[in-house]
Amino acid sequence: MTITCQNYSLGEAYDELIGPDHQPRPAAKALCEHLASLGDSTLATRRQAVDAAIMAMGITFTVYSDAGNIDRAWPFDIIPRIMDRKEWERIDAGLKQRLTALNLFINDLYNEQRIVQDGIFPLEVLAGSKNFRSQCQGFVPQFGVWAHVCGTDLVRDRDGTIYVLEDNLRVPSGVSYMLENRQMMKRLFPELFRTSDILPVDDYPTQLHDTLAALSPRSGERPVIAVLTPGIYNSAYFEHSYLAQKMGAFLVEGSDLMVDANDCVNMKTISGLRRVDVIYRRIDDDFLDPEAFRPDSTLGVPGLLRAWRKGKVGIANAPGAGVADDKVVYAFVPKIIKYYLDQDPIIPNVPSYLCMYDDQRDYVLANLDQLVVKPANESGGYGMLIGPRASAEERARFAELIRENPRNYMAQPTLSISTAPTLVDDRLAARHLDLRPFVLQSNRLYATTGGLTRVAMREGSLVVNSSQGGGSKDTWIVDVRN
Repeated sequence: MTITCQNYSLGEAYDELIGPDHQPRPAAKALCEHLASLGDSTLATRRQAVDAAIMAMGITFTVYSDAGNIDRAWPFDIIPRIMDRKEWERIDAGLKQRLTALNLFINDLYNEQRIVQDGIFPLEVLAGSKNFRSQCQGFVPQFGVWAHVCGTDLVRDRDGTIYVLEDNLRVPSGVSYMLENRQMMKRLFPELFRTSDILPVDDYPTQLHDTLAALSPRSGERPVIAVLTPGIYNSAYFEHSYLAQKMGAFLVEGSDLMVDANDCVNMKTISGLRRVDVIYRRIDDDFLDPEAFRPDSTLGVPGLLRAWRKGKVGIANAPGAGVADDKVVYAFVPKIIKYYLDQDPIIPNVPSYLCMYDDQRDYVLANLDQLVVKPANESGGYGMLIGPRASAEERARFAELIRENPRNYMAQPTLSISTAPTLVDDRLAARHLDLRPFVLQSNRLYATTGGLTRVAMREGSLVVNSSQGGGSKDTWIVDVRN
């Protein structure tokens, strides 16, 4: 199955493996030659083995629908996405720059609000934020860091430019699939891992553990870390249990924890109560503490916010970090980087239009057939309009939504995001993809070498989310020797 112009059709988009000359890009040359040497039958056999391993290992995600919650095997494509290490080094620097600035921004919003007073960030955007938590005002968490784990979505446009599409700062998911994808690829192509300089991702659980451990309020002893999950019916439960196991942390639900009279968080065990130092929470703010947020929540821990504010427990990501996880706030990130770091962004944003401004809203309404319109706080590919592929009725409905609540909508041009060869049935076809690297921050910064590549399995689709029918690929950052 040679990946060349003879059996792979390049589209108009930038292709991650094949150049415009129909030859493999330098970083992908070894892969393409190896695939050619295997032959179709060998590759098909290995693909079947990977599919069987996914089922046997229970690597699943949950799709929520009107018909009920459905567990599905993780959709995985065996042709990896490949990038050169030299290009990645610039991306790595840009990811760390971005998270550093965003944490300074969040800390400022909950304290002095200098960026608002100086006229860089509009008060009306802050006032309209669904994720600003007044309960967190006047508090500075350890190291001044609120978002300890960030999943930043990257896309490449037709001309090869890498853009940040959005930042995920609340409870970003997908890293367990990145790790499992790599393990499956090592079994699938052991020859390439012996002969090529493919940078590792396996140290992520250790890096995550160390990031969390740095938040412990008790020094001089090994911290007790707990992963707080909503439970087995959550779509990311596989990841919650996976990371807890890999870190040697405890997997707990809200009912397993209690806050005592000294404002310490304790875990209920068969041997009695055991103090918890750090909580990696995978529950949204609203459900985290019924005393502070939604009183009807049965998922959280009463008094947890109080314990955190009194310095008795570390929480990652911190309550309130989602104030920067807003697609309208996203449009201001270049200014945020300039304001706090006095630097230009290393990785640019996608050009954006904010419907809260009259002139930009007028432009969006007049060009709905050419734009992608996104609500400020939805995720998973829900609630957005891809204008060129929408019906006239869908565009008319979105126009009304925008007019009713302009603060809640922003728009971007429809990018021709990059493609990569993807095994569809028994043939290679170009499919659009994005990339979600994961960045950690506490007392230091760390970014994965690569990340979770998500691929739109349906022909022509730009929506890569697994909840919308997308799949995934392993991401290889390759050190190309000249």
